[in-house]
Amino acid sequence: MPISPFGNPASPQAAATAQLFRFVLALGAAVFAIVAGIIIVAAIRFRHRPGQGDPAPDTGRPGIEVVWVGAAALLLLVIFVPTVSTMRAVDPPADRRLPDLVVTGHQWWWEVGYPGLGILTANEIHLPVRRMFLVHLQSADVIHDFWIPSLTRKMDMTPGHATDVWLEADQPGVYLGACAEFCGVQHAWMRIRVIAEPEEAFAAWQQQQRQAPSPPRTPDAVVGASLYHEDTCANCHGTGIGPDLNHLAGRDTLAAGLMPNTPADLARWLKDPQAVKPGSLMPDFHLSDADIQKLVAYLETLR
Repeated sequence: MPISPFGNPASPQAAATAQLFRFVLALGAAVFAIVAGIIIVAAIRFRHRPGQGDPAPDTGRPGIEVVWVGAAALLLLVIFVPTVSTMRAVDPPADRRLPDLVVTGHQWWWEVGYPGLGILTANEIHLPVRRMFLVHLQSADVIHDFWIPSLTRKMDMTPGHATDVWLEADQPGVYLGACAEFCGVQHAWMRIRVIAEPEEAFAAWQQQQRQAPSPPRTPDAVVGASLYHEDTCANCHGTGIGPDLNHLAGRDTLAAGLMPNTPADLARWLKDPQAVKPGSLMPDFHLSDADIQKLVAYLETLR
């Protein structure tokens, strides 16, 4: 599903930004039409004609120059006033409010934490509709850029310089976002999804995330759990090096939006992650097909 910066705004912040964009676009189009019209009229009216000598030098027309400068100043003022209003709408003061979410950019995935709820997930944000969340943004490696076009403005994530942004959705739905700052070879596949849902659904999701996944019961899943620990998967996953895999099976996508979260695609990822997403930190363990089947069986229990 494509991410369109001109999609329908689905939050007050995105609506204010879109309104300012359309206003400046229309104003710019009007200025372009006026300037282009003046140039066309001048080119026709004052074009060189046969037998016509050189025009007399014109040392300047202060009156016209004052008008041009005044018009430009007025134009800047016309843009400045709604810009300040939009800035207040999209970035109201947080005062001393603690963040509801902490989003950390990694090459090339998103770590998503809910500090007040004790929840840690990856590449997906769940939030209740019509409730503003204060999102604390930070980077673990290089400069990233958090952008959910339908919900909020772009915000750079610079290592060592955390920032905040407000996130809100008017209606339930899935809103797509991405890293908007080139951050390496897999920049194009650093996607994020915001799932906005009614309060009841969000409360149910919270409860599920707080519970430990059910222990594996099938023979393949039991062996897969042993393989998971023997292959030291937990040394990266859940430590900030790789995405936390608790409740992995409940997510919509794998590898930060690269492919749908299905058993077949999960097996393909485990078989050769570098062929699927070159440059990622996920190593190739050279697993056999039988071991992959058992690992998939185990990971599918993490709901």
